[in-house]
Amino acid sequence: MGTRFKIIVYAHDESVAKSAVKAAFQRIADLDDIMSDYRSTSELMRLCQKAGGEPVRVSEDLFRVLERSQEVAKISDGAFDVTVGPIIRLWRKARRTHDLPDQRQLAQARELVGYDKIRLDPKNRTVQLLKPDMRLDLGGIGKGYAADAALAMLKEHGINQALVAASGDIAVSGPPPGTDGWTIGIAPLLDPDAKPKRYLLLHDAAVSTSGDSEQYVEINGQRYSHIVDPRTGIGLVGRMSVTVVALHGLIADPMTKVVNVLGPERGLPIIDATEGAAALIVRKTDKGIETFESKAFKDLKQKGIR
Repeated sequence: MGTRFKIIVYAHDESVAKSAVKAAFQRIADLDDIMSDYRSTSELMRLCQKAGGEPVRVSEDLFRVLERSQEVAKISDGAFDVTVGPIIRLWRKARRTHDLPDQRQLAQARELVGYDKIRLDPKNRTVQLLKPDMRLDLGGIGKGYAADAALAMLKEHGINQALVAASGDIAVSGPPPGTDGWTIGIAPLLDPDAKPKRYLLLHDAAVSTSGDSEQYVEINGQRYSHIVDPRTGIGLVGRMSVTVVALHGLIADPMTKVVNVLGPERGLPIIDATEGAAALIVRKTDKGIETFESKAFKDLKQKGIR
């Protein structure tokens, strides 16, 4: 999945803890084999190789992620869309070459993008990609799901106080002993390596943060985020970071992309309508740093500078 996973657990027995963590990391590795778009042999890429053909029966994990992806795509009018893969490939090249994607190639890629080009059949657990050369990219949802799955595996092994972190995606179960929750810092927008000024105290929840602080490219004096608007094919511009807290990583992870693309005016109402979700937006403007909060964010347990 292109990132490092970290697991922290509290347990009464070291051997139980080691066994549980080993199983959790194996679960993550198995999901990487399913969802990676960096491996031609992954289940996801094998599905893409059959784009334009008949429906393909897939694993429960892949179907669940695609099903949730389609739900988020619909409520966001395509601001989140896993069919964006052909466009993402062009922007990966742009980050290497520091040249904007070729307009002709970008137009061709956009013809392959659209959540209406996927057919899901829950009864038979099949997926059909309607156009040849379609390519799915689960980079905006896969890590959140993997964190959820690892946490579930730890619980199966009797570990109920744990944290699973995959870069900006974190899922936690019960709080560490003697605490009200896991202390999770929100990285400052302009210097993500600086000490956070705001912390969340969470348990039995997931939190995801995404923006352009670490993954971006500058081309002709313009800064483009690695987050791409699927509807335009263009990397987002303007400094912004979005943090979403939700019941599960499968919810929090894609919602950060939705809010990044739509902005506070259209993004926060979607967060407010999502059960158990809350969001914080930090945005740089000509007037300085502005923050926006969803209705539920202020009710979260926090410490630090507000």
